[in-house]
Amino acid sequence: MPSSRRVTLKEVARQAGVSYQTVSKLLNGQVRLLPETEARIREAVDRLGYRPLYPARSLRSRTSRTLGYSWTPATPDSPNQILDLLLQSMLSAAEASDYHLLCFAHHFDVRRELETYLTLYETRRVDGFILSSVEYDDPRILFLLEREIPFVAFGRSNPELQFPCIDVDGCEGLRMVVNHLLESGHRRIAVLAWPETSRVGNNRLEGYLQAMHSAGLEPDSLWIQRGEGQVAFGEEATRRLLNLPPERRPTAIAALNDLMAFGALRAAQQSGLHVGSDIAIAGFDDTPAARYVHPPLTSVRQPIWQIGQQLIAMLLEVLNHAYTSPPECVLLAPELIVRASTSPEASE
Repeated sequence: MPSSRRVTLKEVARQAGVSYQTVSKLLNGQVRLLPETEARIREAVDRLGYRPLYPARSLRSRTSRTLGYSWTPATPDSPNQILDLLLQSMLSAAEASDYHLLCFAHHFDVRRELETYLTLYETRRVDGFILSSVEYDDPRILFLLEREIPFVAFGRSNPELQFPCIDVDGCEGLRMVVNHLLESGHRRIAVLAWPETSRVGNNRLEGYLQAMHSAGLEPDSLWIQRGEGQVAFGEEATRRLLNLPPERRPTAIAALNDLMAFGALRAAQQSGLHVGSDIAIAGFDDTPAARYVHPPLTSVRQPIWQIGQQLIAMLLEVLNHAYTSPPECVLLAPELIVRASTSPEASE
């Protein structure tokens, strides 16, 4: 067993019968040696339990091979399965490229968070950052762009801000949902939306409006219900919609996420309605629970695993200076998964 005392490079060199510069160059991939010499050095490394001093290696190479990821942790009662899957995918992609992922929480104290970015980068503990939950005038985007700190993002911000990012076409996703409902014969279609300050919410809501207008329909102002994207709001908003006069009452509801759709399912069923036949309800995100609620929920699936893999690849390209100008945002298409909540005959 190796002792608790740190073994030095010179001790490894002495054991292997070579200079310590030779050992250093081999371990840092800077030299090729005769097979028997390399084997002797690696045997000495294993026998003595030598471990490189990582910060010192980082200072010499000016790279940490670590990427920083800031995200908003979910609350215990509202897990964010989309960002959890994104994290798993990025961890997999980073490891495949011999990088580590350093995760830290997105603080509501903006100044504190920006200081964290600067400290991690200036002390060379990370080489670049991945951002998610991006919004309008996002202070993280502005801060990193101004200081030319490498980063990529899952999500767009203001149209005038250019930075490497990947996003899902939420507008197209809601357009697919509404067109599906229209094809099923619905005309009074409501939407459970996020507050007006939500960039992602506004992007998805635009798809609803485009599809309705393309069908020659003007949504009733009460059909657009805005609130926090939680189950409780979905239930509360749906009760308001079901209490409208019959001629204004929606026959279908499109929610901007699955949590609100779950609340809508609960409210409709408690009102004695059969979801799928009496009223259609669809969500967005296709969380694992969507297929197990009753009836199974029609939802929009995002290619989250693919996004995580591409974000890491994009950041590594940024770090390797592969771009001569700011790359355009990569926009990925979502997929509509039709289930019994909007189509009783659906088998999915």
